[in-house]
Amino acid sequence: MTSHTDLTPYEGRWVAIAHGRVLGVGYTGVEALRLARRNHPKLRLELTYVAKQSGARLALDPLIHKLKDVLARQDMPVYLVGGAVRDAVLGHISHDLDFVVPSNAIKLAFRIGDALGVPAYALDKTRDVGRVVLAEEGTYLDFSSYRNGSLEADLAARDFTINALAMPALGETEMSLIDLFDGLQDLKQKRVRHVSAENMRQDPIRGLRGIRMSLKYGFTLTAETEASVSETFALLSNVSAERVRDELNNLLRADGAGMVRELRRLDGLATVLPEVAALDGVTQSAPHHLDVGAHTEATLAWLAQVDTAVVQQQPTDHPLLQEAQTALAPYAPALQAHLARNVTGDLHGRVLWQWAALLHDIGKPATRTVTENGRIRFLGHEKEGAKLAAARLRRLRFSRESSEYVGRIVAGHMRPLMLAREVGGEEGGGNTAVSRRAIFRFFRRTGPAGLDICLLALADHLATYAPDDPQATPAGAALLTVVTLLIDAYFNRYTDTVAPEPLVTGRELMKALPMKGGPELGRLLRHIEEAQAAGDVSTPEEAIALARQVADSEK
Repeated sequence: MTSHTDLTPYEGRWVAIAHGRVLGVGYTGVEALRLARRNHPKLRLELTYVAKQSGARLALDPLIHKLKDVLARQDMPVYLVGGAVRDAVLGHISHDLDFVVPSNAIKLAFRIGDALGVPAYALDKTRDVGRVVLAEEGTYLDFSSYRNGSLEADLAARDFTINALAMPALGETEMSLIDLFDGLQDLKQKRVRHVSAENMRQDPIRGLRGIRMSLKYGFTLTAETEASVSETFALLSNVSAERVRDELNNLLRADGAGMVRELRRLDGLATVLPEVAALDGVTQSAPHHLDVGAHTEATLAWLAQVDTAVVQQQPTDHPLLQEAQTALAPYAPALQAHLARNVTGDLHGRVLWQWAALLHDIGKPATRTVTENGRIRFLGHEKEGAKLAAARLRRLRFSRESSEYVGRIVAGHMRPLMLAREVGGEEGGGNTAVSRRAIFRFFRRTGPAGLDICLLALADHLATYAPDDPQATPAGAALLTVVTLLIDAYFNRYTDTVAPEPLVTGRELMKALPMKGGPELGRLLRHIEEAQAAGDVSTPEEAIALARQVADSEK
């Protein structure tokens, strides 16, 4: 019916139509319907929103248009705001949709949830914020009432101009945008500009968010925004550790190396991550060609390439990464699943791996020594770093499990390199075998974190050697051999070499020897397990005989 009716004059509003005639117009569906029924109470009316058709079309989640019927029943305007609008202008479909309304946002969230047949929640009753979750689609719809009483005041209280964009919920083109602070122009100029310095001070976490947005989109912070971002670092003590943690996680996901670089440039690294700032200027001996701070930044950059080339199996032009891509291709799906596993909440394994790369050398300043011949050494830095890393994550309110996991990666990050030197020599030549016993001991110390360590070791190696260092290629080949053997053992020989099924129980061993329980029993069982992993014993009888031999030799 509406296809034969020219609705252009009503763009941006709702219309009620009957028999090809527009009988009611309003800024909400209910308003248009009310006006039409005032003079035509018995007609069957068709209600539709007239989107503005001029201007570039926006990339929007099709789900929004599924909400047309429920939005038509609302006696208040509903606006899409913030990141979803920003991304729509950039041509990216966002699945995190934020809507604002004059009031009763939680009630609207539950109406939307009922209409879609999915759960809705009250996120913040005080601020009137509700959420609808479409788990299978990975989509979140948040509904909140205006901050400070109006849409204009709500947008004026936001962080950056490119996030202070709004549009009617069913808008389709740039002509529908409500842009009070020239955010559209900032998007086109690829810059991040704050709405006001006071907004930044009121919520200092926005400084970290501004850095993340500039890194994520390849934008530039304006000079005045840089000044405000730098000012926020001293105010982060007023922000909960959980919020700082979450924003740092987002920064690592966006660009870990860029995070370190920008925090250093804007004088925030010492405040936000003092252990990482302490690495700047800490010199190292060859084969390292960078100081520890620059090496850490480079490791994060190479970690992203290892992820892309080796784990995601995307094209690369780096010779070692090409070799690693081929060698580890059979394990790529399992490695993807490992890094994508859910740890807790929205925290996944990949971000713990990134934290480990960020913190892997923070034990070096405390362990740095210089020998008589001038060689710089960091004996035990991995053990010291593991303690510091776990402590930093606990202060950021990571779970105990997550903190200890990252500490385990840091503690073991040198082990693949040491194995490569043991089996291949300093220059990568010689024997390339890794014994079953060595593989067992590696994973006994690290567990599944051994996989993270293997991948981190590749990035650590790439950050260590200068591009023209002649030792980089043989050392990289030896390391890749070790990494491949370890990963293959974990996925293909787990019950043989990594974690064998027990040949005997503690009760059986106590009866056979005979002996009592206690630490000695546990030690003998571990001895049997290692011998089994090494292939030295394979039956219960052999296991008991070995235990008896060990026990007798120590009497």
